[in-house]
Amino acid sequence: MIIKLIAIILALAIITMAIIAVTNKKLVVSIVAAGVVSLFASVFYLLLAAPDVAMTEAAIGSGLTTIIFFYVLNKIKKDRQDNV
Repeated sequence: MIIKLIAIILALAIITMAIIAVTNKKLVVSIVAAGVVSLFASVFYLLLAAPDVAMTEAAIGSGLTTIIFFYVLNKIKKDRQDNV
């Protein structure tokens, strides 16, 4: 019973953060929200008894992808400043 409740709360949190990631105009907030979606998804996979998928999602989806997004955002901002 408690696992179903946690799964429902996680699903609602994932949907909420995904909506924030898509609708927000600030790129930093969108990147963080997308990273949180991946982090919550990894916890959700752990609840579904798939620890290998959860670890992969946490490492790549939440960690590496978020770092790459911030790196690219920094490069774009730097290039825009150089061209002005």
